[in-house]
Amino acid sequence: MAMPATTSGMGTNSSGRVRLDGQLALINAGPAPITVLTATGQRPDARIRYTGQPRPIPPGSTALVDVEVRFECSIPIEQEPLPVRFSIKTGDNRNREVNAPVGLLFSVWYRDLLQACGRLG
Repeated sequence: MAMPATTSGMGTNSSGRVRLDGQLALINAGPAPITVLTATGQRPDARIRYTGQPRPIPPGSTALVDVEVRFECSIPIEQEPLPVRFSIKTGDNRNREVNAPVGLLFSVWYRDLLQACGRLG
């Protein structure tokens, strides 16, 4: 499970895009440790990519992982969560791909996005 947690920086450009540096709270609900290697997700209104170093997460724990999110201000944010694919290494040293939806609507990122896009308009 993954959800927006914090915003650490933000920038806008003249073409109506917002770049947000933030963190996802990533929960390891499994019985074994995992290490996050990469994360990516994309749709017309938003893109997300992992910008941190490989991050171990013990079983039953939550970790904050660094991401960069790009929003297109001219497109309304979709109500459905953004599908994000995580590349992880499991406790048995195997690489796996895991999909986790990230809800953007009404998140801390959403609030910051509305403010940034409002300044562009």
